Amino acid sequence: MSPIDPLTFGFRPEQQILDLGDELFDLVEPARFPQHILRWRDDRAAAEIGLEGLTSKQWLLHFGALQPLSGSLERPLALRYHGHQFRHYNPQLGDGRGFVLAQCRDHNGRLMDLGTKGSGITPWSRGGDGRLTLQGGVRELLAAELLQARGVPTCRILSLVETGEDLQRFDEPSPTRSCVMVRLSHGHWRIGSAQRLSTLGDLPTLQRLIEHHAAHYYPELSSSGDLPLAWFQAVLRRSADLAAAWMSAGFVHGVLNTDNLNLSGESFDYGPWRFMPHLDPGMTAAYFDNAGLYSFARQPGAVLWGLERLAGCLINLRGRSGIKEVLGSFGGLYRAALRQRVAWRLGLVPQVESGELVSEISSFLLGNQVTMDDFYHDWHGGLAAAQAANSGPRGASYSSPRFARLQSVLEGYEPSGEGSLLLHSPDPVHLQHTRVEALWQPIADEDNWAPLQEAIAEIRSLGVQLAQAGPAPTLRAVE
Repeated sequence: MSPIDPLTFGFRPEQQILDLGDELFDLVEPARFPQHILRWRDDRAAAEIGLEGLTSKQWLLHFGALQPLSGSLERPLALRYHGHQFRHYNPQLGDGRGFVLAQCRDHNGRLMDLGTKGSGITPWSRGGDGRLTLQGGVRELLAAELLQARGVPTCRILSLVETGEDLQRFDEPSPTRSCVMVRLSHGHWRIGSAQRLSTLGDLPTLQRLIEHHAAHYYPELSSSGDLPLAWFQAVLRRSADLAAAWMSAGFVHGVLNTDNLNLSGESFDYGPWRFMPHLDPGMTAAYFDNAGLYSFARQPGAVLWGLERLAGCLINLRGRSGIKEVLGSFGGLYRAALRQRVAWRLGLVPQVESGELVSEISSFLLGNQVTMDDFYHDWHGGLAAAQAANSGPRGASYSSPRFARLQSVLEGYEPSGEGSLLLHSPDPVHLQHTRVEALWQPIADEDNWAPLQEAIAEIRSLGVQLAQAGPAPTLRAVE
C-alpha cells in the first residue's frame, strides 16, 4: 500500500526539524514486528492534524509498521540529548526506544511531532531491546487522558498497536505483551537537548536550536532584541504553569529528570505516575525514588531545578545578564498559575489575590479523608453548590470548623458560568480509573478491553463537563 495522499485528508506535513542539521539526531530504521493489532486509536486527536479519515489498514501501515507519512520525514529521527537523572548527570542518553516519526501542523497552525515509543533499537538504546510493554502503553494512555481532562498541558496518545512479541521485564509478570505507541506532542525538545550542546561546547548549534525553537514554539518572540533571554523567560513561564497544573490536578509525575522536561511546557513520557487519593505532600510515584526527590510537594522545586540547569547552558552561550532575574520570577508565576487553575477546577472566577483559597483548600484536605477529586466535584460552582455538597455522601466532612474557614473564603468567589453546576449530576470520576493494574487485569486475563474503554469515556466526560466553564487557564495571559 502506498503512503497516503496528504491532500485527501487535510494533513499538513512538515520537515522543519531537518533545518537544524544532523548534529541533534540520528537517522534510524523502525523495528519490524510479527503482528499489528490496533488497540487504541484517538480520532479526536487525529482530527486535529487531518488524519481522522485514515482507514484501519492505513492506520496500521503508518502507526504499526511505521511507514513514512507522505510529505513529512522520509526516515525517523532518534533525538540526541543528555540529562540529570535524579540529580546525576548522564551524557549517554537519547531516544533509546523511540523516535520522531513525522512532523505536521495542527488545525491551529502549531508545529506538532508524531513521536514513538517501543519502535525498536537506536544508537541510544544502551543495551535495551527498544520495546514497550502493552501494559506500559496502557499506562501512558491513561495518564495522558486523565491529565487532558483536568486541563493539564499534555501530549496525547494517538495510537497503540500490539506487536506480537513476548518481552521480559523485571517490573511486570513476564513474558509480557508488546506494543508500539505513537504520541502527538508539541515538540520533543527538552532541557537535556540544550544540556548536551552546552556540555559539548557546541554553542553555535545551541544558538541555532534556540532560534529554531523560538520560531516554531514561541513565535511571539520574533521581535525580541535578546532572543535567548526572552526564550528562556517564555520556557520558564510555561514550565511554571505546567507545575501548577500538576499540583491542581493532584498528579505525581514520578521522574522529573531534565530529559523529561519539555521546552514547550508540555507534559509527556509517563512511566511511573500517580494521582493522589488524598492530599499527601510526600507521595511519590516511582518505587525507586527512595529519597522522595520527585514527591508531590517537591515537583515545583524539581521543575525550577531543571530550569536552573537550562540557565547554566544559556550563561555559557550569552553570559549571566538577566538570567538571575528570570529565575527569580518562577515562584510568583507558579503561584499565580496555581491560583488560576484551582479556581478553574472549582468553576469559579479567579481573583488576583487568591492565595488564601489555595492554602485553605490544602489545610482542609490534609485534615480529613475527602479526596481532591471529590472536593472539586462537590464544591464546583462555589457556594452555589453548598446544598448539594452538604447533603451528599461527604456532607459530614463539610461541617467541621476547618471547613468553615474555607467556606468563608469561598464567599468571595462567583461561579464562572452556567455550566459550572453540571458536575453535580453524576458522581465524580473516581480514582479507580487511575489504578492501571485494575484496568489492565481484564486485558491480561481475557483480552477484555471494555473496562479500559469505559474508563476513558468517563474520563473524557469529566473533561467535557469542566470545559463548560471555559478552557483551562494558562500563564500566557498573566502579566
